[in-house]
Formats: sequence, structure tokens, C-alpha cells
Amino acid sequence: MGETVKERGDGSAELVKSMADKHVGLVRPAAKYYSAIKDAMVSGKGRYTLVKDVDEVENGVYDKPLPCFGCGVGWFSFLLGFVLPFLWYYATFLYFGNYYRKDPRERAGLAASAIAAMGFSLMLLVIVVFRWF
Repeated sequence: MGETVKERGDGSAELVKSMADKHVGLVRPAAKYYSAIKDAMVSGKGRYTLVKDVDEVENGVYDKPLPCFGCGVGWFSFLLGFVLPFLWYYATFLYFGNYYRKDPRERAGLAASAIAAMGFSLMLLVIVVFRWF
């Protein structure tokens, strides 16, 4: 990237690399691209430089779809819990077991299922208590 010619006092010259080029593996990818653009602009070529190839697309951690038809275990349990309420308790177990640490996108659905399970439990408790009196 940034090779320069360093002249010595005795008239000889040597090719020198900058420190950034020696440790290019330690630099963040964005910094690599920035330095490539900066080098192209400094050299005065005035041409466009290919920053990143289209074939080198890096998939992020959260680019893959969620399980259960893409809505996640929590929301799937929440919606299906209106038909089968035990799924709310299953999702509550997952929520308190920190299942959402695998994928933070699951947290809201699992919390909604936990709240629904609590409401369903309170409703059952009220029905049982008032039926006995």
C-alpha cells in the first residue's frame, strides 16, 4: 500500500513499508478500505478504486432467518399459545433460561409469552378460587 523510497546519506536508496502495511491483519476491514482510498487519492491518479468486491459479501450474525417460519420461537409460542397455552410456559422456561443470548431477536417474543403465561395463570387462579366459593 504505502511503500516509499528512503534515501540514505551515502546516496543509496531502500524501499520502506509503513507500519500500517506490516500489521495489516490487525486493522479493522473498514480501515483497510479507507487507507486504500486514501492512497489512491494521495497518489493523484484521480481514478476510482474498487473498495470491496461484490462476491465478498460478509454475512452478519443476524442475517440468517429465525426458526419457526422466520418469526422466532418466542412469537411463535405466543401466537400458538392462544390455542395450546402450555407453549407459553415452554417459552417462559426458555426466557428464564436465557435462551435469547443465542439470538437477541428472540427476547421480545419470549417476554411476551412469559407475560401471557402469567396472565393465564392468574386467570386460572381466579376461576378456581371463585368456583369454590
